[in-house]
Amino acid sequence: MFDWLQHFADWLIYNVFNVGAETHLGIALNFFIYDTLKILILLFVIVFIMGIVNAYFPIEKLKDYLNKKKLYGLEYFFSSIFGAITPFCSCSSVPLFIGFVQGGIPLGVTFSFLITSPLVNEVAVAMFLGMFGVEATLIYAASGILLGTIGGWVLGKFNLEPLLSDWVKKILENKIEQAKFEEKKKTFYDRLPEITQAAWDIVKGVIVYVIIGIAIGAAMHGFVPENFFNQYLGGGEWWTVPLAVIVAVPMYANAAGIVPVIQVFVAKGVPLGTAIAFMMGTVGLSIPEATLLKKVMSLKLIAIFFSVVTLCIILSGYLFNMLL
Repeated sequence: MFDWLQHFADWLIYNVFNVGAETHLGIALNFFIYDTLKILILLFVIVFIMGIVNAYFPIEKLKDYLNKKKLYGLEYFFSSIFGAITPFCSCSSVPLFIGFVQGGIPLGVTFSFLITSPLVNEVAVAMFLGMFGVEATLIYAASGILLGTIGGWVLGKFNLEPLLSDWVKKILENKIEQAKFEEKKKTFYDRLPEITQAAWDIVKGVIVYVIIGIAIGAAMHGFVPENFFNQYLGGGEWWTVPLAVIVAVPMYANAAGIVPVIQVFVAKGVPLGTAIAFMMGTVGLSIPEATLLKKVMSLKLIAIFFSVVTLCIILSGYLFNMLL
């Protein structure tokens, strides 16, 4: 879908700026250009689509249904499944998270999507299958969905809505205006300028956070050496799993990009469970993601979210090492 963006980034960095493709700077700059453009496009398109949904469909009824009906946790499971089939990294998932919050979906259910979306996708599953076999792939995919389901359920019990940022609260307060907008029974053509403007306003509100977050991720992607992690995660001591997750947080990559690195880790003696925990920490928790989320969450909410997901990943790492 975004091959043209990758070609553009390659042309701009390697041909126009004449930065070497194998240099740390070239890798970092290419990553920054590609991911910045991709995420901004995704953000605008998704928020634009959610604007159409808000204008034409009874989002409040869906919200009330999810809040009042006893689905016995299935709403978190379904959200995790949706996250698993969307091919997004952690930073690319943030636009959908914003759209869900804007649409009034319960916060815990939204967290289930945000947790699972970067952890599991079809490309990573296919690569995992080819590199580690059926058993490891099934455990990896099932655990990613389970992490999202449990994590979203736990976070949903904390009543965290007051910890959303003022910017998000202002969006939610505008529901009354949106209701009036719907009552006017305008045609889609008449509504289009207002929907487009609303989407652009949201993009403008987060663009600084997007650029800062991706810049941090690009620096990590281009300059942190792989051998650094092999040296300290190769043992089977109990502390290697939490260390792997903690060390992974500053990193930034999508699941498909990190799977080949995990294969190298395993080949050099890192236990597969520890390696998977590192991968989940890399794709599911990152400083760039936290930077982007700062626009929609308070620091306290980000800390709670990261703490719950970190604990789930560490426990799953121990489980992987016992099963694999």
